[in-house]
Amino acid sequence: MRLSLKPFGFILAVLALIPASTLAQQSGIWKVLSPTPSARTEVAVVNHQGKIYLIGGFTPKGISEQVEVYDAKTKSWSKAAPLPAPRHHTTAVSTNDRIYVIGGFSSGMWTAVNTVYAYDAAQNSWTEQTPMPTKRGALATGVIDGKIYAVGGASRQPFRLRNTNANEVYDPKSNAWKKLAPIPTPRDHLTVSVAHGLLFAIGGRVNVNYNENLTANEAYDPKSNRWKARAPLPTARSGITSQYVNGKMYVFGGESGEGTFDENEAYDPKTDQWTVQPPMPKSCHGLGSAVVNGDIHLLNGGPHPGGGGSKFHQVFTPE
Repeated sequence: MRLSLKPFGFILAVLALIPASTLAQQSGIWKVLSPTPSARTEVAVVNHQGKIYLIGGFTPKGISEQVEVYDAKTKSWSKAAPLPAPRHHTTAVSTNDRIYVIGGFSSGMWTAVNTVYAYDAAQNSWTEQTPMPTKRGALATGVIDGKIYAVGGASRQPFRLRNTNANEVYDPKSNAWKKLAPIPTPRDHLTVSVAHGLLFAIGGRVNVNYNENLTANEAYDPKSNRWKARAPLPTARSGITSQYVNGKMYVFGGESGEGTFDENEAYDPKTDQWTVQPPMPKSCHGLGSAVVNGDIHLLNGGPHPGGGGSKFHQVFTPE
């Protein structure tokens, strides 16, 4: 975990101690854009039809159903129809010409839900779909061949939040769910990225406890319905986000009991190796991300462990 603000002399001293090989691995450019319209954390973010949708989360006023839309071409924000119900720690993907918002928590008591909402941008409206078999929040989702895979998360069992090993797939065309091989390392606040027809479940924590962060990196093959362990995340962290760009999965941010992370670590699924990348300008957790024209947009997130939110809009361009 790095401190986001360091004296210039200290930076030089640290750089002098870092091996040249490590420095050579760092590549990419960061930009900090104008703030988002509202402060949030534990949000869902997705690129849909070339625009970035910022969905739900915690705000200083409570749980949000708000949906804000960023147009990278005009650098402007607008509002879309709100979610049918407020959600935090939910997840969103784009496929089948719709945005699908799946699971999450519905209250400050962290009540896990299994709702599936589909958004039609042309109609600016939401419809409810077949619910997920397992109620859970702080899960992660990815799309392979038009189908949505939902892995991990947590639900109340019975008096406290505990992890589920659920791995379930949703087919938007049939509006139906199917249970699959469970994730080997049950966890929540993880991230998912997809590459080469495989789904990679990275990082996370045990039973919603950020003092028990994990380095797990496990790949799921939908053709064989099997999981395989891959090289672990270098820094154990949760409350993270990731995107796959130019052959690498970039994993950003996170939190622990000691603070928030500005880590940016990249995984190459072909070589099964990680490299250290330039750190985020502002450390945070519970952020969301989306890729537009090769730029990775990181939105909102909490600058401190636990609650709180920000209007951060950070952009990383891999080189």
